[in-house]
Amino acid sequence: MSQRVTSRSFRTSQIRTRAAVLAAGLGASVVIGAGVAAAADTTAASGAAGAVQAQAAVQAKAAKAQAAQAEKAAQAKKAAAAKAAKAEKAAKAAAKKKAASWIDPVKSYKLSASFAQNGGRWAHKHSGQDYAVPTGTAVMAAHGGTVVKAGGNGAGDGPAYGNAVVIKHGNGTYSQYAHLSQVDVKVGQVVKTGQKIALSGNTGNSSGPHLHFEIRTTPNYGSAVDPVKFLRANGVTV
Repeated sequence: MSQRVTSRSFRTSQIRTRAAVLAAGLGASVVIGAGVAAAADTTAASGAAGAVQAQAAVQAKAAKAQAAQAEKAAQAKKAAAAKAAKAEKAAKAAAKKKAASWIDPVKSYKLSASFAQNGGRWAHKHSGQDYAVPTGTAVMAAHGGTVVKAGGNGAGDGPAYGNAVVIKHGNGTYSQYAHLSQVDVKVGQVVKTGQKIALSGNTGNSSGPHLHFEIRTTPNYGSAVDPVKFLRANGVTV
């Protein structure tokens, strides 16, 4: 009787032990499963964060490239503007140089008798422009060219001109300088714009010290045109 009770108690104890072990096993499985799920959630979150960072990096790189391109375009625009300004400056310099290719034949003057003016001192209308200056004032070539006339008796144009010089320029244009007190060039001599060629005076048919200046279409008397209009058309302020 006691042996049966003891055996039954032993089996009951074993059943209880197995049940406890099984319960413990199930609990451990639940804990492990929860850990695996948590780890999966962490990996997913990490992956999402990495994707956001990667996208942000791509966007930042694109923005940087766009900024660099904009900077390059701005520099190109600035360079183009500088080039245009340089070209404009060069054009102005060229225009100024062209304008300065003709000059007044004397400095510090007053205009007196003008072209085509009537008067008793001339057989016909006045053939040039008079510049009132003291005797001995430097007379300069109004433009570069070759001396074709030089000397007394109007250099061949008559005693009314006194001492005179005629210079041949391009395009069938000649300049004449008269009533000189001194002639400093010779026929055949090449002169530059602004080069001193004579001194003003009061020789020939003259009522006072001055320079008589003509622009001609030939080297001879009778082919004169208005010298003031001519000089102004070539950029000279008369």
